[in-house]
Amino acid sequence: MAEIRGFGPDERAAVLERQRTRKMARSAHAYVRGSTVKFYEWLDGLARGTLPEGPPVWICGDCHLGNLGPLADAEGQIDIQIRDLDQTVVGNPAHDLIRLGLSLASAARGSDLPGIVTARMLEEMLSGYASGLSGPGGNAAPPEPDAVRTVRRRALGRRWKHLARERLKDVEPSIPLGRKFWALDGAERAALDALFREEAVRRLVLKLNRRAAESEVRLVDAAYWMKGCSSLGFLRYATLVRIVEPDGRRTFALVDLKEAVPSAAPAAPDADMPQDPAERVVAGARALAPNLGERMLSVRLLDKPVVMRELAPQDLKLDVDQFSREEAVRAAHYLAFVVGKAHGRQLDAETAASWRAEILRDTDDGAQAPTWLWSSVVELAGLHETGYLRHCRRYALREAA
Repeated sequence: MAEIRGFGPDERAAVLERQRTRKMARSAHAYVRGSTVKFYEWLDGLARGTLPEGPPVWICGDCHLGNLGPLADAEGQIDIQIRDLDQTVVGNPAHDLIRLGLSLASAARGSDLPGIVTARMLEEMLSGYASGLSGPGGNAAPPEPDAVRTVRRRALGRRWKHLARERLKDVEPSIPLGRKFWALDGAERAALDALFREEAVRRLVLKLNRRAAESEVRLVDAAYWMKGCSSLGFLRYATLVRIVEPDGRRTFALVDLKEAVPSAAPAAPDADMPQDPAERVVAGARALAPNLGERMLSVRLLDKPVVMRELAPQDLKLDVDQFSREEAVRAAHYLAFVVGKAHGRQLDAETAASWRAEILRDTDDGAQAPTWLWSSVVELAGLHETGYLRHCRRYALREAA
């Protein structure tokens, strides 16, 4: 059997950068998902007043299709929510709308849909977002599009055995080293062992699925996890924890640890939010995606701010390879409703109504996308298409060399 090649902390950077470059070259939509900084560079160049100034709320900061999907709460109940909060800040909610609009437009182009469908998607996106702002007693959730219904059905049917089958090996579970999971050095393993002896970490692990408070928690395996575009180059670990209940019954948990970094998204002036990046991510998650936020914890690991969360089998990514015309429009409305609901739960009724009126101004009550939204998405789509082709050329030249 061939020996598995491992990468020490000093060797990882070059490998991770190659992987990031390759992932972003796969499609224009993959490039959009991986180029958050480019979006905010464009935003920084806008004249003041170009976009509406919404009430300062926690925003996703990187609101694209891949960052929405089913999430289980601590009791195993499932909701469609925002699932990645690395860039979250207290900021302008209009930024999430534009970023989502760009992602939807990019997915539509990838599905070879005509421009008129993109226009309809932005109209429905605005309408869905406005409905979501209404709050708990407001409009009922719209019908789920097929892509959402399919991934929710998959999530509802998933249990620990499915997660274990995807991530683990052997009868006595362990993390399989290979392309995705890399061996740790001694300092990393020692730091993780110490972390899982902390009482706050123990309480987090026992919180999910009502595990007994007297249970024993022990780290049994860990690996560096090469995952995602935004986290490549930063600390990312997959850890396997064994829980022994008072009656002797053994269960396992997979815990994800991800370094938190300063956000590229601009915060509102005088925003009241934690300075520590990990604490900021957890606070944003609790405001925007309670199912996720309630099973997250900010910790220090190797003197870095890190967010830890237990992975639930039901946590799935919304992956849309191909949209039909009708499905694209329905998805735009529904996913924007989810984002509107996340923003709206932070607002009182009067502020939510005022923000709703602001975004629907000059739109015939949502029957057309406002100029600021349409022009922003069109300009960004052009910039990202150009950036994607240049990225692919650089990638091709590098591979040829």
